[in-house]
Amino acid sequence: MKRSSTLNEVAMSFTPLVVIELAKNVKSEAKEWLIKKITDKKSKGGAQLLARPLLEKEVDAHTVENPNIYVIGASRKRLLIGAEAAGLAKECTDGTMRVFTYDNRKLFREYEEDNDDFFTMAERQYVIKRELEHLRAKDETMIPGYPQAKLYPGKSIFRRALTSKILVRMYPLHDTEKLKKLSQIWYRHMKPAFQPLDDIRQYFGETIAIYFGFLEFFTFALIPMAIIGIPYYLFAWEDYDKYVLFATFNLLWSTVILEVWKRFCAYWAFHWGTLIMKKEFEEPRPGFHGVLGKNPVTGREEPTYSSLRRQMRIYLVSLPFVCLCLYFSLYVMMVYFDLENWAMAYHGKHESQFSNIMLYVPSIVYAIVIEIMNRIYRYAAEFLTSWENHRLESTFQNHLILKVLVFNFLNCFASLFYIAFVLHDMKLLRQSLATLLITSQIINQFVEALLPYWLQKRNSKKVKKSLKSLKEDVDLTLVEQVTLEGNMGTYVGTFDDYLELFLQFGYVSLFSCVYPLAAVFAVLNNVTEIYSDALKMCQVFKRPFSVPTANIGVWQLAFETMSVISVVTNCALIGMSPQVNAFFPDSSADLILWVVGIEHVLLALKFILTFVIPDLPREIQIKLARLEFESMEALKQQQMKLTDESLTEELEADDADS
Repeated sequence: MKRSSTLNEVAMSFTPLVVIELAKNVKSEAKEWLIKKITDKKSKGGAQLLARPLLEKEVDAHTVENPNIYVIGASRKRLLIGAEAAGLAKECTDGTMRVFTYDNRKLFREYEEDNDDFFTMAERQYVIKRELEHLRAKDETMIPGYPQAKLYPGKSIFRRALTSKILVRMYPLHDTEKLKKLSQIWYRHMKPAFQPLDDIRQYFGETIAIYFGFLEFFTFALIPMAIIGIPYYLFAWEDYDKYVLFATFNLLWSTVILEVWKRFCAYWAFHWGTLIMKKEFEEPRPGFHGVLGKNPVTGREEPTYSSLRRQMRIYLVSLPFVCLCLYFSLYVMMVYFDLENWAMAYHGKHESQFSNIMLYVPSIVYAIVIEIMNRIYRYAAEFLTSWENHRLESTFQNHLILKVLVFNFLNCFASLFYIAFVLHDMKLLRQSLATLLITSQIINQFVEALLPYWLQKRNSKKVKKSLKSLKEDVDLTLVEQVTLEGNMGTYVGTFDDYLELFLQFGYVSLFSCVYPLAAVFAVLNNVTEIYSDALKMCQVFKRPFSVPTANIGVWQLAFETMSVISVVTNCALIGMSPQVNAFFPDSSADLILWVVGIEHVLLALKFILTFVIPDLPREIQIKLARLEFESMEALKQQQMKLTDESLTEELEADDADS
C-alpha cells in the first residue's frame, strides 16, 4: 500500500508539458479509457506517460468552462526512450551530431542522470505528442460509449478521437520563465542584432527557427538591392528609360541568394541535428477517410481511397473552380483599369489637390480587394483540398500550396504584367507596384499581429477576472496558465508567413527595376515583421508543437520558380528599354531574337550556378561522410561479432559431439 501511494504521488507531481482537452460532454467511459491508454505500460498497449486532471471535480463546475482538461508529462527514462524512437539527434562529447540512443546516452554532451534539461522542452513535448499519436488500437472496435468512432487494429486512437470530436485539442504548455528570457533577448529591446536562432530553436523547434532564419537572411539579402535602389530612385526615378542596369543586377541577385540560402540552411540543420534525422514513415492524415483495407507497406489495416476518384475530383471540380476564380480575378483587374481611366480623366479635367489624391485611390482600393480575395480564396482552397481526400499530410500541403500560389500570383501580379507588356506605361507600373506593395504590407501587419495582440490582451483580462473565484488550495499558477493559453488563438503554421515573403520576393525581383524603392520598403517591412512575428509567437498564439525539419520544404521550389520568372520578366523589360531598342532601329524581330537568346543564356547560367554552388558546405559534407563511414564500420563490427559468436557455438557443439 505504501509503495502504491508513493507511485501515485510521483504520478501527480510531474512537470506538465502538454495539455489535452476533451469535449465538455464526453462520456465517462470514454474519458477513463483514454486516460488509461495514456498511462498504461507499453506492454499493455499504452503510452506509459503521466496524466492528471487540471482541477478536482468539486472545483470544476464553478471555475473552469470545461472540466475535462488534463495535463500530460513523462518520466525522465520514458522521455529518453521516446527520443530514441523519434530519432532525435544530439551532440556527442567529441563534437559530432549523432542520433540519440538510450544505451549510449553517456556518450552525449551534457547528459547526466539527473539533468532534466538534456532535451529541450520543445523536444520533450514533441516526444509526448509523437507517443500520443502512436497510440494504436489492438482488439478494440470503437471508442467506449461512441459506436460511430470505429477502431481497427493499428488505427491511431488520438486521431480517431480528434476526428470524432471527443478530443477537442492538444497543445504544449509555455515555460513562463524561459519565455520571458527569450522575449527579452528577441524582441523586447529593439536594437540592431542577429536573432537568437539557437534559443528560438530550443524553445519553439526547428520549423519556427528556420522560418525566422529565412526571414532574417532574406532581409539581409535585400539590403544590396535597397542600397543600389536609393540613389537610383533619387537621381533617375523619373527617367524610366534607365532601368537596364538595375534589371541586370536583379537577374543575378534573384539567382544567387537562393543558392546561398541553401548553404545557410544546411549549416543550421546540421548544427541542430535535423539534417541527419531519418524521415519517418508518414501516417494517413486525420481527415483521410475511405473503405477499410490493408496497407501493402506496413501490413496494417487503414482506410483506402481510389486514386481515380481523387483525380476526378481534382480535374473535374477543383481545376474548373480554380480557373473560375482566376477568371474572376482578371475581371476585377479590368474593373480596376476602368477606375484608373476614370481617375485620370477626372484629374485631366480638374487638376486640383483632390484630383491628385484621387489618382491613387483606384490602386489602393484594388490592393485592398486583392488582399480580401486572397484570404477568401485561401478558405475555399483549403475546403477543396480537404474534399479531395489526400492520404498524406505532405500531399495535402503540396496541393494546397499549388492552388494558393497560382491564384495569388495571378491576383497580385497580373495587373503589373498587363501594365508593363500591354499598356507599356512605366509610370503607372511604378505607381501600381508601390501601392500594392505598401498597402499589402500595412494590411498584413495589422491583421497578422496588431489585431490578434489586441484581442488576446482583451481576452486575458476577462480570463483573469473569472479566475478570481478559485479556492486558495488550488494551484492557481498552473490553472491560470492553462486557461489563458487555452483561450489563445492556434498558430496554424508558417504557410501564411512564407506566402507573404514569396509575394514580396515577386514584387522585388519582377518589377523593382522601375520602382527601386521596392527593396527599401521590403527591408523596413521585414524588420518590423521580425518583431511582430516574435511578439505573436510569444504572446498571441498557443505554443506550437516542435516539428523537426531541415529546410523550408516546397517553398524552396516556389521561390526558385519565381526567380526563373523574374529572369524572363527582367529580360523582357530590358528589351523594351529605349537604350536597347536604339541598337535595333529597323528590325523588331532581331530585337526579340536577341532578347530571347540572352534570356536563354541567363537561364542556363542560373542552372549552372545551381550546380556550381554546392547545397552543403564542404565542412558539413566531410562530417556527413564521416558519420556514414563510422556507421558502416559499426555495422561491419556487429556482423563480425555475430559471426564469431555463431562460429564459436558451432565449434563448441562439435567438441561436445566428439
